[in-house]
Amino acid sequence: MLSGGLDQTAGLSLAAQPVKVIAISGGKGGVGKTNVAVNLGTALCRLGRRVLLLDADLGLANVDVVLGVRARLNLEHVIAGECGLEDVIVTASSGLKIVPASSGNAAMANLGANVHGGLIQAFSELLEPLDVLLIDTAAGLSESVLTFGEAAQRIAVVVCDEPAALTDAYGLIKALRRRRPTARIDVVANMVDDEAHGRALYGKLARVTERFLNFVPAYQGAIPRDEYLRRAVQRQVAVVDGFPSSASARAFMRLAQAVDGWRPPRAPSGGLEFFVERLLQGPRRIGQAG
Repeated sequence: MLSGGLDQTAGLSLAAQPVKVIAISGGKGGVGKTNVAVNLGTALCRLGRRVLLLDADLGLANVDVVLGVRARLNLEHVIAGECGLEDVIVTASSGLKIVPASSGNAAMANLGANVHGGLIQAFSELLEPLDVLLIDTAAGLSESVLTFGEAAQRIAVVVCDEPAALTDAYGLIKALRRRRPTARIDVVANMVDDEAHGRALYGKLARVTERFLNFVPAYQGAIPRDEYLRRAVQRQVAVVDGFPSSASARAFMRLAQAVDGWRPPRAPSGGLEFFVERLLQGPRRIGQAG
C-alpha cells in the first residue's frame, strides 16, 4: 500500500508551468457528466493543449470504456503500490491522456483518508507535462466528490432539465460552497433543445442559489441533445472527433475555447501543486474557509 505521506520535495517534480485543474461534477447520475468530461478534454486537445483526464469515479469508472481505450492497469494498482501513476496513463487517438480507475470495486469507491494519501503522493511525483487536468468525479455528495471538488480550482456542474437533476445540482453547489466558500463554480446545461433552453435551465438553478446561498454560479453554455452524440457513444469515440460538424461537437468546441480562455493559475501555487496540497489537507469541517 502506498504511503499517505507527502515528501516535502515532491512538488519539485511537478510540471513547472501552471496547470488548470477543473472538476467535472453533477448532483446525480445520468446528467452526462462523463460525456462532457471526455468531449471537453478531446476538444481542448484539438486546440493544442496537453490534457490529462482523471477518472475519479473510483468505484464505477468508465472513461476508458467511453473512448474505447484498453487499460491494462488503473488507479487500483497505483494505490496497491504495484505501479506508478505514469504506468497507468493511456492515450486516446485524440491525444487525450487518461488515468483510468476500476469499475465494480466497492473498496475503491470508499477509500479512507490514509489511502487517498497514496494517490496524492502519486500525483505529486507526476512528471507528465500538462496544461489542463480534468477530474471526472463520481455523482452525488460522497466525501470523494467533495474532496476532489475542493481540490480543483474550478468545478463545472453539469445539469439537465429534470427536477431531480436541478435539486441535486443545488445540493452539490451548497455542499461545495460550505466546504470552500471561495469555490469557483460553473454550470454547463446538457442535453437541451437549444441555447435558449440551456439559459432557461441555468436561470432556474441560478435563481435558487442566489436566493438561498447568496451565490450565482457562472454559466458556461449548453450542449444540445444530439443524435450524433448518441452515435459517438455507440462507436466509443468523442463526438468532436467522430462527428466534428455536429451541433454537439460545435458546442463542446465553444466550451473548450471558453475554458482555454480562463486565466491560468499563478505559479507555483494554484496549479497541480494546489491540487495535491488541497487533497493532502483532507476533509475539513463544514463552513471552514478554503
